[in-house]
Amino acid sequence: MARIKHIALSTQDVDGTARFYIEVFGMKEIGKIDDPGTRGCFLSDGEINLAILNFKNDAAAGAERGKGYSGIHHIGFQVESLEAIAEKLKAAGAPRRDDVNAALGVGGRQAHGNVEVKYGGPDGIMLDVSETGWVGTPSFGG
Repeated sequence: MARIKHIALSTQDVDGTARFYIEVFGMKEIGKIDDPGTRGCFLSDGEINLAILNFKNDAAAGAERGKGYSGIHHIGFQVESLEAIAEKLKAAGAPRRDDVNAALGVGGRQAHGNVEVKYGGPDGIMLDVSETGWVGTPSFGG
């Protein structure tokens, strides 16, 4: 069974949003990102990775929302097999988001843990799938 390990919030105020989750819920900052498409930080409660992201361009955010969108952007699932979940997602009509995969430099296996492939889900919510899981979260059986 897949496990939710990651939720990403898109925001226009990374520092203020992160501070809220740290101060109110006691989450810990475990990393930062600042690349051509995204600026943000990663928080964890020890079970789930919460990304607080500001997208620098519409391609990285996904054209349907764009860089100005604020709210839940995507949910990440750790899966036992990328191949098996790809078949299930295809059968359910969930397309690979190779536009966003290309903009972020993902779409294949990554050794460091975090998203390996993005797909489109119901209601416009993007889905991340990963075999390796997310930084700050326990792996399967952990």
